[in-house]
This record gives sequence, structure tokens and C-alpha cells, in this order.
Amino acid sequence: MWLAQTQAMPLDARILVADDDPELLDVVAEGLTRLGADVIRATTGAELIDRLAEDGPFDLVVTDIAMPWITGLRAIHAARTAGVGTPVIVMTGLGDEAIRARVEALGGNAALLKKPFDFADLESLATKLLSHRGREPLGRPLHS
Repeated sequence: MWLAQTQAMPLDARILVADDDPELLDVVAEGLTRLGADVIRATTGAELIDRLAEDGPFDLVVTDIAMPWITGLRAIHAARTAGVGTPVIVMTGLGDEAIRARVEALGGNAALLKKPFDFADLESLATKLLSHRGREPLGRPLHS
């Protein structure tokens, strides 16, 4: 993954980024910070849950799947069960095709991002998910 200069609008958002790989966590968090986001970091699935509970609400969560103690996907599923509907980008380098269905089951405001990826791909997904703030989640009809 590499960072490129982008011309996108600034991300005025609180974003929680979770990954147990310190280098990838730094790159993603610093890239989103440069785009104007207020970024909170977590290094395990357990810490992801703690940050959601203690530091939320967030406008977006970006999480890896494979992390110690509890996977990012299970942590987000637990948050959804508790009523936290924050949009989420799930990153993975795993090739298991069942992962896509599990991410889709999180709802229309969840997206899968396969590693390796360019930062522009992450930025594009983040912008798309954040553009729906204040409206009903993606995938559901808007009511007038």
C-alpha cells in the first residue's frame, strides 16, 4: 500500500482504526489524519470494542480481521448486536470468500477492502461511507 497526494475533500470525521500490524496501523491512521480525520487507534479486537464503548461515537471504523483475542469482524458483529451501527471498512489479506458474505451481512454501511490496497482505495470507500452521515444507513430506503 502506498500513500499518494489526493485532491479529495477533507474528511471531517472521527475514525477508529484497528490493526495488530503496527506499520499498517500507522500508515492508515496517518493517511486518514492527513485527510483531516480525528483518528483513534486500537491494536486488538478487544481494544476495538473498548474504544467503541469508551471513546465513541465514531463516524467510521476501519478494522483488520485477523487480530489477537477477537477478530475485527467479530468485534464489529458484537457492536452491531449492541446497537452500534457505525459504518465500517473491513480490511483483510485473507483469501476466504466467506468473508465477503460476512461483511455484507453487517449491512449496507459495511465494505470489504482486500490487502494489499492503495490508499486511494481506502480513501474512496471512507468518503463514500461518510457521505451518508445523518441519513439512514446505506442499503435501506430513505423515508420522507
